[in-house]
Amino acid sequence: MWRSARVAVIFPTYNERDSIHDAIDEFLGSGYVDEVVVVNNNATSGTDEEVRRTGARLVHEPRQGYGHAIRRGFCEANGDLIIVAEPDGTFRGHDVVKLLAYSDDFDVVYGSRTYRQFIWTGANMGFFLRWGNYAVAKLMEFLFNGTNLTDVGCTMRLIKRSALEQIEPDFRVGGSFFGPEMMLLSLLYGQPMVQIPVNYTKRVGTSSVTGDPLKAVQLGVRMILLILEYRLRSLLPGVHRLAKASGRRERPLAPAQRGSGA
Repeated sequence: MWRSARVAVIFPTYNERDSIHDAIDEFLGSGYVDEVVVVNNNATSGTDEEVRRTGARLVHEPRQGYGHAIRRGFCEANGDLIIVAEPDGTFRGHDVVKLLAYSDDFDVVYGSRTYRQFIWTGANMGFFLRWGNYAVAKLMEFLFNGTNLTDVGCTMRLIKRSALEQIEPDFRVGGSFFGPEMMLLSLLYGQPMVQIPVNYTKRVGTSSVTGDPLKAVQLGVRMILLILEYRLRSLLPGVHRLAKASGRRERPLAPAQRGSGA
């Protein structure tokens, strides 16, 4: 609990069999987490058995993709404050309190892995990944006149239930670039948001995306295209930002422009 608000953590899992047990215990051990929802996204054999040894709740999402897994977790989680992280050993349970503290003032708190002082020895955040994430984040910040952004690929984040209900109908992405889409929707809706540094440590095992330089480049390009797409769509007739003057909130994307997960 955090100030009487129930706290849920979502762990999407695909290739984290060897780390997921410890990750669940660490986040539950923070003293603030009421529920951990693990979304098995066609995960490695043996993952379910590791989860069942813990106090987490296990659900299955058959549609392959990081975005599909997180979106399923959003549907399953019961918290008033919902935290997303990865159970691969890269994120630390003690950073939960940092996200929660900022939630007192912001509806959405995004983590950043690009602050050098928070990058641990052995973490997969070399020069290319660090500055690539920073540059794409600054592109998003500039095009949407947003808050200070320093990372577009950090999974660890917190969102209030009310803010999630506002943007959830406009989720379209089911793949690895879901994270930037969620940030873009937060910006388009004018949600109070902030990005803060979180610890980033060595991964247990190898990432199926950032562990492959070619896949990492392809993902970066797709993120840039997504940002440009949303910028152009936001300028089209019938696509609105938050109507601040009247206090009435409008969807940023017209219903006809929504599609199924990509």
